[in-house]
Amino acid sequence: MEQRDLVLIEKMASQDSELKALWEEHLLYETQLEKLESKPFLTPAEERVVKEIKKKKLGGKTKIQAILDRSRQMEE
Repeated sequence: MEQRDLVLIEKMASQDSELKALWEEHLLYETQLEKLESKPFLTPAEERVVKEIKKKKLGGKTKIQAILDRSRQMEE
């Protein structure tokens, strides 16, 4: 995420419960991915988990971006 997005998320999270939940979920997925990807070897099951987490993280990021875009449009 770009720095300006992070600043806007921080500003809006206290007012927008959906954004706050999506952001917390995004951070959780990042932590889970870091933990799995730090392993020297992943089992096939772990590789599937990594792919699933990445899909969920991307979906959440898309929703976050949509919320931020709407917010920016309202400010204009």
